[in-house]
Amino acid sequence: MPGPECKLSAETGAPCVTDDSSSRLVPMFVYGTLKTGQPNHQVLLDGAHGHAAFRGRACTLEPYPLVIAGEHNIPRLLNLPGRGHRVAGEVYQVDERMLRFLDEFEGCPDMYQRTRLHVALEGTRAPLECFVYTTATYPPEWVHLPYLDDYDSQGKHGLRYNPRENR
Repeated sequence: MPGPECKLSAETGAPCVTDDSSSRLVPMFVYGTLKTGQPNHQVLLDGAHGHAAFRGRACTLEPYPLVIAGEHNIPRLLNLPGRGHRVAGEVYQVDERMLRFLDEFEGCPDMYQRTRLHVALEGTRAPLECFVYTTATYPPEWVHLPYLDDYDSQGKHGLRYNPRENR
């Protein structure tokens, strides 16, 4: 019979983390400002928020529309699988504390919704199911914005991200 360490958190859907099983980590795919070299990457490095370990670069198995939208030029992965491009990003193994922090940081469930998708992780053959922050509700014109396959806040798109501290 499975013990409590095998149950999922009712709050996050992730494996529960207890004091004696802090190694329970779940994969999180990041595609925007949380990636290495991007404006919000430092929150993944801050141990005060929980644990995040880089696992590798990855690409979504299905195409998705990745757009830059809104007054602050925020990257948004529209929850429209099958449209757009296969999106490049990174996978981090995060603990439940980091997952809860990221939910709040990403405005989940209002601004983004934490969903699951499959990625191809560099150096592996099997698809990996990851959590990801997608946008399910948005103005209809966002579907017609240019679709990116790899976000860079300083990219040739010319749409500079407005950091939180400047808003």
